Parts: sequence; C-alpha cells; structure tokens
Amino acid sequence: MRKIGLILIYVFVQVSVFCQKRTDSPPMGWNSFDSYGVYCYEEAAFANLEAMNIKLKPYGYIYFVIDNGWFGEYLLEKNTRFSVERHASDIHINEYGLFEPSKTYFPNGFKDLINSCHAKGLKFGLHLMRGIPRKAVHLNTPIKGTKYKAADIADTINVCTWCTYNYGVDMSKPGAQEYYNSLINQMADWGVDFIKYDDIVPYPEEVNAIVKAISQCNRPIILSLSPGDKVDNRDLPVLSRADMLRVTADIWDTQHSIDLTFDAWKRWQRTNIPGFWPDMDMIPFGELQLMSPSGRKAKDQKDIALAGRGTNRWSELNDAQKYTFITQRAMAASPLFYGGSLVSIDDFSLRLLTNQEMLACNQNGVMGHLLLEKEGLEIWTVKEKDRNAGWIGVFNRNAWLKDYILNEKEFGLDKDATYLFFNIWENKTPVDLGETIHISANGVLFIRYEKSR
Repeated sequence: MRKIGLILIYVFVQVSVFCQKRTDSPPMGWNSFDSYGVYCYEEAAFANLEAMNIKLKPYGYIYFVIDNGWFGEYLLEKNTRFSVERHASDIHINEYGLFEPSKTYFPNGFKDLINSCHAKGLKFGLHLMRGIPRKAVHLNTPIKGTKYKAADIADTINVCTWCTYNYGVDMSKPGAQEYYNSLINQMADWGVDFIKYDDIVPYPEEVNAIVKAISQCNRPIILSLSPGDKVDNRDLPVLSRADMLRVTADIWDTQHSIDLTFDAWKRWQRTNIPGFWPDMDMIPFGELQLMSPSGRKAKDQKDIALAGRGTNRWSELNDAQKYTFITQRAMAASPLFYGGSLVSIDDFSLRLLTNQEMLACNQNGVMGHLLLEKEGLEIWTVKEKDRNAGWIGVFNRNAWLKDYILNEKEFGLDKDATYLFFNIWENKTPVDLGETIHISANGVLFIRYEKSR
C-alpha cells in the first residue's frame, strides 16, 4: 500500500502543472555559508560579487546568495569583524517585525549590493528562517496591513532547535498569510531574486504560505527549501511547488558527506519533475570558514563554537574526491552552488566548476540513475535530452584503487548501435571498449558517450 501511495503522490505532482514560472535547468550560483558561515559582511560580499562576475558568471552561475545571519547584531572580538557568539544575541527588525540588514555587518544596507548585482546581470538571494522573529513577538509588532499583531500568529511550540531567532507561524490564525505576504513583498521590493528558506521542510503549511506569498509579490523569486534529509513523501506535492529541495544534511569537505549524497541520490533517482530540483547542498571546495580562524578563545577560555564545520582551512577533499563530488552533482542534476571563497578560489576547483562537459551534463536537467553495483563500483547513467548520447559515471566507492575494464554491456545502451566514448576528466580523450581504466580510491571515471552510427 505504501508503494502505491508514493506512486499516486508522484503522479499528482507530475500532472499538477504549477502556475508559477519554473526553472528549465538546475540553478547555479554562489552561497556565502561555507566560506563565511553566518558572519558574511559588506566588504566580503562586494569582493565575492566582483570575483563571481569574472570567474563564474561567464559559465552560467547567476545567483549570488547571502546565507543566514545577515540581520544579526553580533558581539565582535575587539577591533575585528570576528563574532564571539555562534548566533547573534540581537537582531535588526523594522516596525512590522520584518528582518532588516545588520548594522554590524551591513551598515549601509543592501541597496548598493543588490543594485551592483543586478547591474552585472546577476541575481541576488537571501536566506530566511521559517516563522516570525521572537523579538517581534516580544515587542508585539503589528502585521503590516492588518489589525493583527505578531503574538496573534506565533507558534511557540514548533520552533527550530538549532537557531532560536524565530517562532513558527500558526497558519490557522488570522493574519498568518498576511505576515508571510508582507515579508516576501519586502524581499521583492528590495530586488531579491532567490530565497533559501531554512527549517521549513517538515512544515508544509508554512511552505504553502510562502509559495502563495511569492505568487502575489509580482516578482519572480526562486524558492529553495532546507533542510531536507528527512522528507515525508506525503508532503511532496507541496514541497515540489518550490524550485529546490535540500535532500541531504549539511554537506562538508569529508568522505562521509560524499557518502551521504550517494545515499540521497539513490533515494531520489528518477525524480524528474519539471522545474523541481532535488538539491545535494553546496560545493565545499576552495577556502572555507574564513570567519573562524583557529586558536580563538572566548572570555572563559573555551573554544568558540561558531556556525559551520571547523575553522579556517582549504577544502580537505583530495583531487579524486573532488572529481567524484562534482561528477555526482552533474549527473544528479543537482543545483550547483559553490560555497568557498570566490576571491581566493584555487585553479583546480575553478576548472572543475567551469568544465564544459560537467556543466552540459548538469544543465541537461535529467537526474541520472543507478545501473549496476559490483565490487564497490557503482555505474550511473544520464541520457541527453533528444539525442542518442549522454554520460556515464563509474564511481569507485572503495578506499583503494580499482581497475575497471570498459564494458558496453554494463552501460544500458542500444545493443544495435555503435558508440564513441570519451574520458571527460582526461580532457575528453577517447577510450575504447575493453580498455582498463585505473580509478583512484573514492574516485570516478566520468564518460561522455555518443552514437557513431
């Protein structure tokens, strides 16, 4: 019965042609979290925007996203921009209880940053937490355009366990939808093009409220939902009204994170809903956690536990793991959001992010599926739309080097056709059937195939 129920849900989603505009391919951009945590500041934002315009925009990366904390009034280490608290002890809100840019980190607001972003042909994004600020509820601020107050709609029971800025919103209360409308209208008035909404996946009523709010704001806004490692499939008809859905926990520069994304890919493979992109989280290459230098101590001499993972470092993934990571993102049609510093990005990471064949596979917009598992190898495939061509990934899930003999029978191709095969990460060099390929530990053989006759 459960299987039949999931099929019915999938059919419902497939035939529900959504009124909002959908993206034709997985969104691509930059997000500040892996590099700046929740402590991104004005000068760093402008520097990364300039770098993105030069380094990534020519390849189709267009969304420039500031993650959580942009409204936080942090306590800082003396004469530095470094926070001494994980989450801000105070936040900046307006008279209607809506978030405003932090006076600490964005003293000039967002106007110039957003205008600069749009002038470059890029799109601007912000992170939001589900619900209404606790500060607004304590002050009982009015809900714009209504007779209701913040306390009238607050859900003080269903709250985020890891970030305490907000209460939830009780969508059964009058004024609840109007609150979300006012918040999204503010975002639209600012010129926001992308919203990453966090702590919201388990709350479909609030997801639906945000979708409705976007539909009435008269501005196209891409909606990304987080976190999504635990999705109730009964909620899929609502969740898939968003453009992106996180299907993993936070992903970092570890083999464990790569394993988690393989697990998520297996759960979501063959999910091809037009304009809806299961998201495997950001790409933690390059320089990470710039706002968390090592060796810092709080006043009580304890290590300062800041948002994110670890302290300032270069990505701890080796080259083979990076090849696997980005090949996985390409073949899963996952949104591509680089998380490291764009100012200091290393040449190898930049080459991976801008590889023409990797991007073609990703922007093809078809999630690959698993063909075969044997001896620690996994063979995944993606067919190119409208062509007898596509991509194959032979992933070595072993912690040791593995030889693979190129075997057409394992690729699920037309038996009556002849194909050419090219090794993408070896500059698209041709490979022949029967050829032995050495695949590094936790590495990948990424193949482009094309019908020759």
